[in-house]
Amino acid sequence: MLKLVVILALLSVFCRWALGKWPWDYLRPAPTRSQAVFRARKLLGVEAGAGREEIIAAHRRLTALVHPDRGGSTAAMQEANAARDLLLDELPLGRDQNGD
Repeated sequence: MLKLVVILALLSVFCRWALGKWPWDYLRPAPTRSQAVFRARKLLGVEAGAGREEIIAAHRRLTALVHPDRGGSTAAMQEANAARDLLLDELPLGRDQNGD
């Protein structure tokens, strides 16, 4: 029994090393777009009705904290950029955004 536990642990670590995810991460359903938008709003700290300027200002505040040059990580910076891009994509096209 102990051999089986050790083998499973080693396989789990190998999976994490080789594929970048733990084996149980593959069992979770993929997040929906609305869940991703919710997490992006939470990360940037903006409300549901936030406009372009508010999203960009929140992104700047966050990146000042998580930038790799300031002791943050590249992964945190990428997550902040992805959150900003997702929230900006969710905004309805306004006159100033489509060139009219």
